[in-house]
Amino acid sequence: MIFFTQFANSQEGLPVYTDYLTDNYYLIHPSMAGAANCAKIRMTGRQQWFGHEDAPKLLTISANGRIGDSQSGIGAIFYSDKNGYHSQNGAYVTYAHHIMFSRSELDLNMLSFGLSVGAIQYKLDETAFVNEPFDPIIAGIEQSSTNFNMDFGFSYHLYNFYAHATVKNILKNEGINNDRQFTSNLRRYLVSAGTVFGKYGSEWSYEPSLMYQYKDATKESSIDVNAKVYKEMEFGKLWAGLSYRRSFDGAEYYENGSVSSQKLQYFSPLVGVNYNNFMFAYTYAYQANSVVFNNSGFHQITLGYNFNCRKERYHCNCPAVN
Repeated sequence: MIFFTQFANSQEGLPVYTDYLTDNYYLIHPSMAGAANCAKIRMTGRQQWFGHEDAPKLLTISANGRIGDSQSGIGAIFYSDKNGYHSQNGAYVTYAHHIMFSRSELDLNMLSFGLSVGAIQYKLDETAFVNEPFDPIIAGIEQSSTNFNMDFGFSYHLYNFYAHATVKNILKNEGINNDRQFTSNLRRYLVSAGTVFGKYGSEWSYEPSLMYQYKDATKESSIDVNAKVYKEMEFGKLWAGLSYRRSFDGAEYYENGSVSSQKLQYFSPLVGVNYNNFMFAYTYAYQANSVVFNNSGFHQITLGYNFNCRKERYHCNCPAVN
């Protein structure tokens, strides 16, 4: 059971962590391709449990922007995800369309739709299992399989308020182990919403937000409660935040001869800086549970570059699009 649970996690497509909070909403919501005032390139590197061999790690690179002066945007995502004996490499391309309801592009009132189509190659290295007792499901080789999938979503921005909804992995995914239901149905539903408090043009602004996700096959769900603060500087912007992730599903374990239960909890502080057109951010995630594999957490670095910016910015405190 432990083996196939890890296998299911490694086959979920692009994992959903808190990297979207580092000015990277396009990574989880395809409707954000080209939604911002600038075209964006973002690179992330995430490492878990330093000092442990084959610990989970994730690398991503994404780019998105408008097609000229049109209302359409395009984007692309490439990623590599490794977790022990399991690994996956994926690539997505995205098309999004943005409908403006305001009198001009200065006042932000925009509805966006986006569709991503991608290919994912899964690998399962069983070569280290050859000395184990015979099991008919173990082939003792490096198995691989390539699947195609799609994400669809929409976003709505009204001045300082925003909301997103996305369905990820719409198609049935055969993967390597296609006789297991939880590895074929990887559909995930994401809903995000937030707003920014602060007068337009002021030095300080504050952004609370929520993100709810639900896995269709396993019926698991969780919620992110986020808060960020921004400080305008002469060279750009400084910002910091805290994210709290709580699962609605628990697991039981033995403690001192009795059965206890716990639910997944993550605390993720993050800091970042925008210097001219460059962006740098660091995120640390700590798992606050009684029973964990290791007390060390997740470390993530995000690098970004904005280019091809339009001259006029939206008249709002809306950092995801401004």
